[in-house]
Amino acid sequence: MRKRFILAAVLAAALASGAQADPTERIKIDAGRQFFDANCHRCHSVEADKASYGPLLEGVVGRRAGSFPGYPYSKALQAAGFVWTKGAIRAWIEANDQLVPGTKMRHVGITDPTVQDFIVEYLASLKP
Repeated sequence: MRKRFILAAVLAAALASGAQADPTERIKIDAGRQFFDANCHRCHSVEADKASYGPLLEGVVGRRAGSFPGYPYSKALQAAGFVWTKGAIRAWIEANDQLVPGTKMRHVGITDPTVQDFIVEYLASLKP
């Protein structure tokens, strides 16, 4: 069932992507947006002008963990001391409470590596 959803997302992204300089990358980003919308969007925004429960994720790649201004992070995430790289985001998506024990984020892990890849590529494409 999950593989059908992944295939449908990839195909839809391929059809929606049109002619791009790098069609493979555009497909990954578009599929990632769809998976983000299905799994993460209810708590996180990727647009600075749209409020969300969780911290804004636009520009998250390269940002220090627990540092988005004005968001009340857990002490554990504030003290985590790492930067959000693609690898760190993958680990967070899979098991945030193992990456940062004591985090306040409630999250059901996304363990499918393909879905993780797509979401990470989407987030990496979002520049402030």
